[in-house]
Amino acid sequence: METIPTNEERLAKLEGMGCSRKRYEDPRFIQGKGNYVDDVKMPGMLVGVMVRSPYAHARIKSIDTSRALAHPGVYAVLTAEDLKPLKLHWMPTLAGDVQAVLADGKVSFQNQEVAFVVAEDRYIAADAAELVEVEYDELPAVVDPMKALFPDAPIIREDIQDSKVGAHGVRTHPNHIFTWDIGDKDKTDRAFDNAEITVKQDMIYQRVHPCPLETCGCVASYDKIRGDLTVYITSQAPHVVRTVVGMLSSIPESKIRIISPDIGGGFGNKVGIYPGYVCAIVASIVLGRPVKWIESRTENLTTTAFARDYHMTGELAADKDGKIKALRVHVTADHGAFDACADPSKWPAGMFHVVTGSYDIPNAFVSVDGIYTNKCPGGVSYRCSFRVTEAVYLIERMVDVLAQKLGIDKAEIRFRNFLRKDQFPYQSALGLEFDSGDYEPALRKGLAAIDYPAMRAEQAAMRADPTSETLMGIGICTFTEIVGAGPSKSCDILGIGMFDSCEIRVHPDGSAIARMGTISQGQGHQTTYAQIIASEAGIPASLIKVEEGDTSTAPYGLGTYGSRSTPVAGAAIARASHKIREKARKIAAHLLEVSPDDLEFDLDRFVVKGAPDQAKTMKEVAWAAYNNVPEGMEMGLEAVDYYDPPNFTYPFGAYLCVLDVNRFSGETKVRRFYALDDCGTRINPMIIEGQIHGGLTEGFAVAMGQQLTYDEAGNVLGGTLMDYFLPTSMETPHWETDFTVTPSPHHPIGAKGVAESPHVGSIPCFTAAMVDAFAHLGVTHMNMPHNSFRVWQQSHALGIDQR
Repeated sequence: METIPTNEERLAKLEGMGCSRKRYEDPRFIQGKGNYVDDVKMPGMLVGVMVRSPYAHARIKSIDTSRALAHPGVYAVLTAEDLKPLKLHWMPTLAGDVQAVLADGKVSFQNQEVAFVVAEDRYIAADAAELVEVEYDELPAVVDPMKALFPDAPIIREDIQDSKVGAHGVRTHPNHIFTWDIGDKDKTDRAFDNAEITVKQDMIYQRVHPCPLETCGCVASYDKIRGDLTVYITSQAPHVVRTVVGMLSSIPESKIRIISPDIGGGFGNKVGIYPGYVCAIVASIVLGRPVKWIESRTENLTTTAFARDYHMTGELAADKDGKIKALRVHVTADHGAFDACADPSKWPAGMFHVVTGSYDIPNAFVSVDGIYTNKCPGGVSYRCSFRVTEAVYLIERMVDVLAQKLGIDKAEIRFRNFLRKDQFPYQSALGLEFDSGDYEPALRKGLAAIDYPAMRAEQAAMRADPTSETLMGIGICTFTEIVGAGPSKSCDILGIGMFDSCEIRVHPDGSAIARMGTISQGQGHQTTYAQIIASEAGIPASLIKVEEGDTSTAPYGLGTYGSRSTPVAGAAIARASHKIREKARKIAAHLLEVSPDDLEFDLDRFVVKGAPDQAKTMKEVAWAAYNNVPEGMEMGLEAVDYYDPPNFTYPFGAYLCVLDVNRFSGETKVRRFYALDDCGTRINPMIIEGQIHGGLTEGFAVAMGQQLTYDEAGNVLGGTLMDYFLPTSMETPHWETDFTVTPSPHHPIGAKGVAESPHVGSIPCFTAAMVDAFAHLGVTHMNMPHNSFRVWQQSHALGIDQR
């Protein structure tokens, strides 16, 4: 007699949601078996190298390519003049602007692409690039977005200097891109006029760079006989790349195949289209041979998309008890030489309007001005949804500034202003509908975890000791993020709604293949996606193959960024799994000779209600789907789902940081960092833990050291990893993680997303702790990065750096 497995055994075999299933991807990476773009080798492949400008702003008087073309092994040298007959010397950006593929008449940022040398190998191409002679006439540069609006400022975009209207409305200056505002200005202004207390703070969120392990690159291969174009590319959104390539090349999308193989980190840096991609594709079409372009580390740091560079002014109006009545914000956003930001078309400042945060703020108004400068273009969501990190940073800093002015504890002022659980779904003053949250228990759990009263008592004792060389700071951040960029009513890129997709095919033996429109860059999709299907369709995760990143096999999707994987693609996966399950129910009913309504789904099988011994497993149903289905039903067991979410999801967290600052040297040590996250339903706790550790480490890097700086002439001062801070295990603090669970009410499995939350929440928490170390001396804010020298400067300014 066959032994029926217990529920525990069946659950263990499924390895579904909630299970800390080991990452399916890891063995091949650990053994060096990953397949990255630079690993791609094709017969007859050539290699391209860029010639780049040494100037941030200059006219190009002439380009002489003759010596380079004469160099042995060189096949072509492309300039803007070569691209003009193809109308490819300019390309559209995701933000609705246009960007020079190769400099057309002048350069507008240092290291801008001027020419593309194609040769037999990288060394020959690099040697030949040195032989391209470019004569420049240097122009004055402007790198300060405030100065870029001066009447006599150098005009950066002469191609549109007379245009009074841009992609997002009226332009007021040749270097002005847009003004975007949201909220009720009149009501907000009245609230400020009638307020008992107001506070105001200027702050700069410095320009930083995502700096993924793998730089950007591609291999383009055009088949002149078939008219097919295949491109291997480091892209977080391969289907969008296919659409853009089709627009640029006039090749039908049906003849374009974009493949994103293994990607060594993305963090938003690999969403956009870069000139190197376009040049490689053009060269392959012209030469009829595959062409590879891989950028160097310096090229990646200085020319691919940056993040942040927001100059912000925040204001809060409140009563004397600290209850917030209104928020007012103005931002000057430095977009660089072209508006190439990766933001939804309708929102040029992304989802910055989540800036009301976790608080019940009845009145708010936000205004953002986008500005051109002689700096690298871009503006991507470095491990966050579009501009959410900047928004969270501002509101968390402002709540601290208000608490300090009123003499109210920073935890207490949050309790007085939190949204209550019974207020959800909550319509914010800036038009967003927060889906669910329970903020107070999260913060109380965090305060208890670090023994907040004891920490404050220790801090007070240290401040009372005039001989203490240590300043102790305690930071609190209670953030709400907005993720799952998706609702097509709100979000699109180049007119394409930000839905996502899943296709599942179950084979006769009960195994399955699932294809998605996303692409993993280390998030563990092959592991977690299979777990969702396991729980929702009853197929063991070990029997499910997950494929992404190939536009010829995957259904159209908008890719992976802005924490879309679980909130959008995960929902499509769950819904496709439900479709599989419902067809399977009908087949099982047919096999058991009962009505489908008489069956219950039980983990991995369908059981007749009231007769648990009468059942059909999913494996048995899968076999029957190919030989014994109800009359009128199609054979097979497969489903496709395109999910357009009704709303975003709103994960939240409560973070606390305790650090010690040496007032004589500025050296800072993070004593404790506690991070509690609520991402709704948890799919794989182990992977969540890893994602949180990664996000916290990147947040530590931004807050404590990362910055892309420029001198007055527009020269990049941090173009190598000798100058740009990437923390190692030696510098990274110990992380204490925790969680609560508040499911999203509109998501099919209640999941919200988590990978970006630790980056979003940790950065203001570090700043809050740093400012708190000096708060008793009257300091209300300190701009990042908080490296030792800058912290010592603060001590020196206060006169406390002397023994």
